[in-house]
Amino acid sequence: MLRYLIVLLDDTSTSFCHYPAATRKARLMPLDMLSRSIRWAMTENLMIQFVYPAYELPNEWKEVIESIDHVKIKPSTAENTTDADVMVFDKMDDVDTSKLARDKSVVVSTSFKAFLQGYERLDQVFPLVERINVAFTDVDSFSDEDTGVYREALSRLSDMVKKEYLGNHPVQFNLLTDRMMLTEMNNCGAGDSSVTLAPDGRFYVCPAFYDEADAIGNHVVGDLATGLKIPNQQLYKLQYAPICRKCDAFQCHRCIWLNRRTTLEVNTPSHQQCVMSHIERNASRRLLQSIREEGEFLPETEIKEIDYLDPFEIIGR
Repeated sequence: MLRYLIVLLDDTSTSFCHYPAATRKARLMPLDMLSRSIRWAMTENLMIQFVYPAYELPNEWKEVIESIDHVKIKPSTAENTTDADVMVFDKMDDVDTSKLARDKSVVVSTSFKAFLQGYERLDQVFPLVERINVAFTDVDSFSDEDTGVYREALSRLSDMVKKEYLGNHPVQFNLLTDRMMLTEMNNCGAGDSSVTLAPDGRFYVCPAFYDEADAIGNHVVGDLATGLKIPNQQLYKLQYAPICRKCDAFQCHRCIWLNRRTTLEVNTPSHQQCVMSHIERNASRRLLQSIREEGEFLPETEIKEIDYLDPFEIIGR
C-alpha cells in the first residue's frame, strides 16, 4: 500500500540512497507540476518527501511546498539547511559537525573504500545526532575479500555506539542499531509503499530509476495526467520475494534498484547485498549482547547465531 510520494524538485536533487549523485544539468520542476503533485498526493493520502537541489528555490516554489505537511531532504551543500529534516553529505570527509543537530537525521552517501578510510570520524558525529544512515554507492563492487575489513569496521563502530547507549543516548545507526530494534523485515519500499515523481512529470519506482533510466531501461510507471501504473506491482512486495521473506536480516535495505541492476529481478537481491547485510546483522547481535552485559536495554529482541552470510548458501547445501 502506497504511503509516500518522493518528489524530486530538480534534475540535480541530492541522492539519499544507494544510487550515485545525479549527473544531469539543473532543471527545476515547473511550478504548476509541483502544485499538481501535491494535489495528487492529497488525493491518494500520501506523505510527501521533497528532495532538494543545492541551490535555493524561488519563493513561489517555497510557498507551494509549505502548503502541505512534508519532509525536506537536502544536501549539506544547500544554501540553507536549517529547515532540513534529513541532511545528506556526499562523502565521509564532508561531514561537518557544525551543521548537525539532534532534530535532524543525517545520511552519508559514500563508497565502501571511502567509508573504510573515514568511518572513525563518526565517533564525533554520534553524540550530535539522533539518527545517521550510511548509504553505500558501490554495493555491487563489494567482494568476499572485503568481509574481514567490514566486520572489523563495524566492530569499532559498535564500541562508539555502545558508548552512546551507556551514556543514555541511544543513537540510531542503520548499520548496527536497526536490527536490534526490528522484529520483522523493514526494507526499501520502492514500488510498494513509495513511488517517485521526477521533474519530467512522470512516475518512477524510485529516484534511482530516473537518474539511470537510460542505463537500465525506461522504468516510467505513469504520469500525473494518466495516473500511476506499476506493471507486476506484486513483485515489489516482500511476500513475492521467496528468499527475503524468510530472512531475518530485518535491517537489510533490499534495494529494488540494486536488485534490478545486479540480478535483473526486482525481488532478488545480489550476493553483495546479502553478505553485507548479514555482516551487519551479526555485528548487531554482538553489540546487543555487549550492551546488555553492562547496562539495561529494554527491547526484548533476540538475534540468533547463524553460520552463513548469504541465504543462498543454505539452498546450495
